[in-house]
Order: sequence, then structure tokens, then C-alpha cells
Amino acid sequence: MLKVLLVRHGMTPGNKLSRYIGRTDEPLLEEGIALLEEKKEKIREVMIPDRLFVSPMKRCRQTAEIFFGDMQQQIIDDLREFDFGIFENKNYKELSGSGEYQSWVDSFCEAPVPGGESMAIFKSRCCAGLDQIIASLNEAEYTDGKIAVVVHGGTIMSLMDLYSEEKKSYYDWSVKNGEGYLVELDPVLWKQGKKIFVHGIKV
Repeated sequence: MLKVLLVRHGMTPGNKLSRYIGRTDEPLLEEGIALLEEKKEKIREVMIPDRLFVSPMKRCRQTAEIFFGDMQQQIIDDLREFDFGIFENKNYKELSGSGEYQSWVDSFCEAPVPGGESMAIFKSRCCAGLDQIIASLNEAEYTDGKIAVVVHGGTIMSLMDLYSEEKKSYYDWSVKNGEGYLVELDPVLWKQGKKIFVHGIKV
């Protein structure tokens, strides 16, 4: 079984203010760094990966360095966060009264965001990112390896929603900064097109 650790980045200024942060390339807050330092040993007890993959965003690359030191980071562009378009860097209070925002919320956030992307496109992009990771592994890594993937809350929710054998709603897969899931991928089933994560454990 291939073990996959999906981890959300640490807290940024926008996270603290409950803003929609997608394409904004924010660094971690000092407070966020301190919280990751507290979680580091727990994460490393869960896994010391053979390979480390990250979103290109600064907040993910910083988190990966805190958790896994100077291990080489392989950037997967398709695993970046949802593009919030005209809602970017705003919170629900600031968007209150916007007809475009209310329409998006009424669609359960599935509809395309003006200037951004739709949930369907986002999920498809996340799938492509994971496929890129799997394709990069050699046979030994694919069948019995350990990889860590440091990304965004939305990216993790998408992958768990699409691939977990345990069925929940998209938002039920939400995790806090510095948290995530340890899952296993069965290479035989994956090659057969039965793409599932098994034995998902929240970390």
C-alpha cells in the first residue's frame, strides 16, 4: 500500500480574518509558525516521507519546511487552492449584500465564481495534480512508499470527497491549519481505475 499524508498549511493573515484566500500568495503568520512547531513532532511520528510534494504557494512551502526540514520539495501547480475570483481576500461580512456572492452561496458554492473557477473545475484540477504525483513514482514507491502532500484546505477536501472509501459531504472533510489525513492507496485498485483512499485517519 502507498501511504499518503495530506497536510494543510499553517495559518496566514487571511486565515485568521476568515478571508477567502486562494491565489493570494500569503506567508505564514508568526502565530501560525509557532503552532506548526508545536505540531511538528506529532506529524513526524505519523510519517517521515520518502517524497514530499507541495502546492506552489508560499504558505505550503513554508509549512513543508517546518515539518520536514530541508527535504526536497516537488511543486505540483494543480494542487493550489480554489480561485475565489472577485471574492478573493474578502470575508463573508465584507461580501454581505453582494448579489453575486449570495448567488454563489445559494449554489452551495458549486457555481463558477466571477473571475475565478467553479467547484467542478477545481476538483478536476486537484485530481490532475494527484495523477501527476502518482505518475512520478517508481514501482517501489508506488506499491510500498510514503509520500507527504502539503497543500490547502480546499485541495484536501476535494481529494477526500472524491477518493475516500468513507463517504461524507465535501465540507465534512474540513481540517484546521497544520492538520490533515493519513490515507492509503491500493495500487492494484488504482490501476484498475477504482481510485480510492482506504483507512483514512485524521492527524
